[in-house]
Amino acid sequence: MPLRHFLTTQDYSRAEIDALLDEAAAFKRSPLGRQMAGKSIALLFFNPSMRTRTSFELGAFQLGGHAVVLSPGKDAWPIAFAPGEVMDGEAEEHVAEVARVLSRYVDLIAVRAFPKFKDWAEDREDRVIKAFARYATVPVINMETITHPCQELAHALALRERLGNLQNRKYVLTWTYHPRPLNTAVANSALLIATKLGMDVTLLCPTPDYVLDERYMQAGYENAKASGGSLKVSHDIEEAYRGAHVVYAKSWGALPYFGRWDEEKPIREAYRHFIVDEAKMALTDHGLFSHCLPLRRNVKATDAVMDAPYCFAIDEAENRLHVQKAVMTSLLGQP
Repeated sequence: MPLRHFLTTQDYSRAEIDALLDEAAAFKRSPLGRQMAGKSIALLFFNPSMRTRTSFELGAFQLGGHAVVLSPGKDAWPIAFAPGEVMDGEAEEHVAEVARVLSRYVDLIAVRAFPKFKDWAEDREDRVIKAFARYATVPVINMETITHPCQELAHALALRERLGNLQNRKYVLTWTYHPRPLNTAVANSALLIATKLGMDVTLLCPTPDYVLDERYMQAGYENAKASGGSLKVSHDIEEAYRGAHVVYAKSWGALPYFGRWDEEKPIREAYRHFIVDEAKMALTDHGLFSHCLPLRRNVKATDAVMDAPYCFAIDEAENRLHVQKAVMTSLLGQP
């Protein structure tokens, strides 16, 4: 049987996602155990982290395992990834060696590597994590690249806790302003998991330029068809919010301007009013609100929204700890 990784939830069936969520809920009820006794995980961070690093380190520790944290280019050698690369630049070693050596030391490898934000045609290939998966002989976990599957599971668990059955609940994934163009990973992932779980999803964004990559849109349409849910795109704030059960906010850059952010900036500046505020939430059907965090208050969402009882962003963040335990133990237990 081929080695299984956790790179995207699209590789997992609805039944497998539900099983991971059930296991995460069990860990939330009973957080300590010995499921990782004698086991270890290497956490490679090419980008900063707070929730991801803390939840993975503590998750391994609480189950009797050990996490080794590495930051290539800082406390570990810079790594090259291109096949056939002539390594006469900054990189001191190739992923072909790194992944195989780490596989001899640890039982799991987890990688966080954001896009370079220069060329979407290149970044959408997700080469860093795919290279680790190609060369590693142990399971590889995506801690956020161009998708964020661990955040998906934490979000889904929080939704189940608040709403129970998610089938055909109206779910609004809304773009919000940010002074910088950001990764589309969480937006891609929210779209994937909400459609996989049968929700009626509206992607709300200012203009067609902010629609997500066709790969994720197509996967969302296919998920919705399979799950009995739906997916549509809207540029109308009032129409999107009206009757919503969930509003999930995220900032991201417009892909047609990828790598040319100065050209996109005046467009982005014109849509500051997409901020999530009390007036918009009043249009919903007693709707819930969340964000993956970190969040810039009074830029993406107002203080009133963040401090309201319907905001479950903190619950979602806590759930990162529980779902990561479920993912690690699932991968360690595979045949």
